[in-house]
Amino acid sequence: MRIDILTLFPEMCNAVISSSIIGRAVAANKVEIFCTNIRDFANNKHNKVDDTPYGGGMGMVMAAEPIDNAFNSLYDANTEEKPHLIYLSPKGKTFTQQKAVELSKKERIVLLCGHYEGVDERVIEKIVDEEISIGDYVLTGGELPALVVADAVCRMLPGVLADDVCFTEESHFSGLLEYPQYTKPAVWQDREVPEVLLSGHHANIEKWRRKMSLKTTFNKRPELLNSATLNADELKYIDELREEKHDI
Repeated sequence: MRIDILTLFPEMCNAVISSSIIGRAVAANKVEIFCTNIRDFANNKHNKVDDTPYGGGMGMVMAAEPIDNAFNSLYDANTEEKPHLIYLSPKGKTFTQQKAVELSKKERIVLLCGHYEGVDERVIEKIVDEEISIGDYVLTGGELPALVVADAVCRMLPGVLADDVCFTEESHFSGLLEYPQYTKPAVWQDREVPEVLLSGHHANIEKWRRKMSLKTTFNKRPELLNSATLNADELKYIDELREEKHDI
């Protein structure tokens, strides 16, 4: 897979791309990630990429032409299929684990980082395939959201993590939050690791983890249960949790 990031601050992105799991994935040729500086395609003396908004208002708007030029430099429109272009925007649909899985199946994606008051709507209409937001708040630019998306997508690629279980049991992959985790020592400040985790009985451990995943989701993100796939016993357990909460 290849991921391209269109940005005004490639050095900011490169610092993350070369680190941790993403850095190891790139080094192992599991994924290619490139940063393209939009300023390099401004075609003016001072590499200016923004201007004042028509109609008045505060701030500046990124111009369409430099973005379009930068994107077109990434592929040959005559011989190659257009890469899937994502604009990181607070107006986009909220990013989810399911979207990360979906994007990981594409051969190539391009992440466009906006700045200032956003980008000229015309370039969005021309080349953007979808808009994604990482939450209902506004950041200075799209670099952090782009890196969040890149990180989440890279984790889904074959061979990036040691085993598929590394992400299939994580929060949100199955629609639920992850069960509690513990490590050595078995007793810390009079707090003990649950006995079942020390038993070596894998079936009981799996059953406990699923139950704790349901309980954690119920307590912290109950709305996720509305779309989770639950069997009859699990639905009964959720009802018991509701009754306990009502009785308190």
